[in-house]
Amino acid sequence: MLRQLHEKGLRAEHMYVAGIVSIGISFTSWVLSKRFEAAGVDRADRWGIFIGEWAPTFIALGNGLKMYEK
Repeated sequence: MLRQLHEKGLRAEHMYVAGIVSIGISFTSWVLSKRFEAAGVDRADRWGIFIGEWAPTFIALGNGLKMYEK
């Protein structure tokens, strides 16, 4: 899988940036859901956690690609 990602042009730096961006999107979705949805804090927390789980995945892929690139 890492070979295929590398051949498609993805590099470790891309995955690290995606991880950092997903943290920001997680926080933003939590704030927006809390403010604009009538469902309350519970749904806002779920959105924040759901998107926040992407960050470790992207960072792990970045670590894998970094090892593959060496």
